[in-house]
Amino acid sequence: MKNIFIPLLFLTACQMPKPLLVDDFEKPKENPILRADSSFTFFDPIKKETVRWQKADVFNPGAIVKDGKVYLLYRCEDNPAAALGGRTSRLGLAESTDGIHFKKHPTPVLYPDNDAFNPHDNRGGCEDPRVAVTEGGLYVVFYTAWNYDKARLSVAFSHDLVKWEKKGLAFGKAHNGKFAESWSKSASIITKFVNGKQVIAKINGKYWMYWGENLVNLAWSENLSDWFPTLDDKGNLKAVIAPRTGKFDSHLTECGPPAIVTKEGVVLFYNGKNQNDETADPSLPKGTYSVGQVILDKNNLEKVLKRSEKPFLQPTLPHEKTGQYQAGTTFAEGLVFFKGQWFLYYGTADSFVGLAILKNK
Repeated sequence: MKNIFIPLLFLTACQMPKPLLVDDFEKPKENPILRADSSFTFFDPIKKETVRWQKADVFNPGAIVKDGKVYLLYRCEDNPAAALGGRTSRLGLAESTDGIHFKKHPTPVLYPDNDAFNPHDNRGGCEDPRVAVTEGGLYVVFYTAWNYDKARLSVAFSHDLVKWEKKGLAFGKAHNGKFAESWSKSASIITKFVNGKQVIAKINGKYWMYWGENLVNLAWSENLSDWFPTLDDKGNLKAVIAPRTGKFDSHLTECGPPAIVTKEGVVLFYNGKNQNDETADPSLPKGTYSVGQVILDKNNLEKVLKRSEKPFLQPTLPHEKTGQYQAGTTFAEGLVFFKGQWFLYYGTADSFVGLAILKNK
């Protein structure tokens, strides 16, 4: 599939806030807005014991607006003594009436269990959620299932954000199972605004998402659970964007929050990782994660119109510059339009949840 051409008819129902002026995001004084808390306990169905499921770190949140509140699905790790990548992650839920101060749900809402998906998410867990909703009210979360061996993009559905039904691997059926056992992460489903509400866009009878970390690929689905990546003439994943030597994204280009159809094009925020060698961006510390933007053609979802030369969000605060991930991180996964402002939620050095706000000027 060489080009993805999309008619503009579906845009007539969209109602968008003003353009995303990315350089105007500001970090409020309340940062970080979520922290680890060892008082939260949970009976683990696999270990058969009570665990302090967010004792170590909380970070990398997805975000959604529901019933006049902002809800975060955020990644929680349990064991501060374990090495990076060697803990169990569970997804917590928090709600806020102002987008800044959050009340946490007492137990995780998505986690490893004694179910059919245990081989995928035990013992590493459920990581790095991105969440969106259909016009009919079905919440869809894309998350990384991690089993200490391989990261694989997975999908779950919910009607209330609390009870989730795991649907399994996003690419389990695609191309005769070609990518079922491949490393995969980070899905940004394409959304649009309808009557002021951000919802998942269905285009030409299909849903579309950008995904990936080593490169960004476009994939489609007819049911939101089974996804098919686009391939090049050789049958390999086709890159929409890829890392660039000497730039903030010289090592990785990892998708961020759900993409949004705007008048300017399809806006995708993504997380760029700086290289650790001479090909790195010299203006950033090596290994740093920062946030950039790419705008894609609404008529051809693989065609790049604009792309950030520099990040618009990067580590500047002490807890962003170092932490569990010592090179420093601002890693965006949640973006919502709430009470006339854009709220961008991100993880900081794999340790806290951060927030940047853009007023709709």
